[in-house]
Amino acid sequence: MSHSSIQTTVPVEAWDDEAQQITAAQRDPRQFNRLYDRYVQPVYRYLFSRLGNPQEAEDLTSQTFLKALEAFPRYRHNGHFAAWLFSIARSKLVDHWRATHNLSSAPDENLPGNFDDPLQQVIETERVQTLRQLVAQLPDDDQELLRLRFTAGLSFGEVATLLGRSEDAVKKATYRLLARMQNQMEVSHD
Repeated sequence: MSHSSIQTTVPVEAWDDEAQQITAAQRDPRQFNRLYDRYVQPVYRYLFSRLGNPQEAEDLTSQTFLKALEAFPRYRHNGHFAAWLFSIARSKLVDHWRATHNLSSAPDENLPGNFDDPLQQVIETERVQTLRQLVAQLPDDDQELLRLRFTAGLSFGEVATLLGRSEDAVKKATYRLLARMQNQMEVSHD
């Protein structure tokens, strides 16, 4: 994956729009639905990537937003609403694992793809399997970094806030990790 294909900034208009949605929801809790609509898919994708089970991911997504709605009157907007929301999602995930004693974080997802060319499908299937193996071999912290950045779609700043690191440290760690994985992918396909 090239660095140029990764969006590293969030347009200022999106931040302003989010701030407006937060202000509106704080005045009228019924307006929280706009924040829900904005974040339900990223939260679901993140939880599904951790659980590999659509029903459990849907359930925890619902629990995340319920908890967020309950805690919302105490939320103080500092430009990192997504980090706050994903901290709730991560907490719900930990609670779920404790309750089910499920310590596995590797989902069993079906391989994507709708290829007309069978050879292209085989090649893509092999690449996806290799990538999954590489990700599964990463330390948990690196896997979490990738999930938050790419599966959940959080900005570098949001990931940094959530993980308690500087934005520069998160960027460097992400790019180094991606470069290392790209090298490993190239070696495995030689």
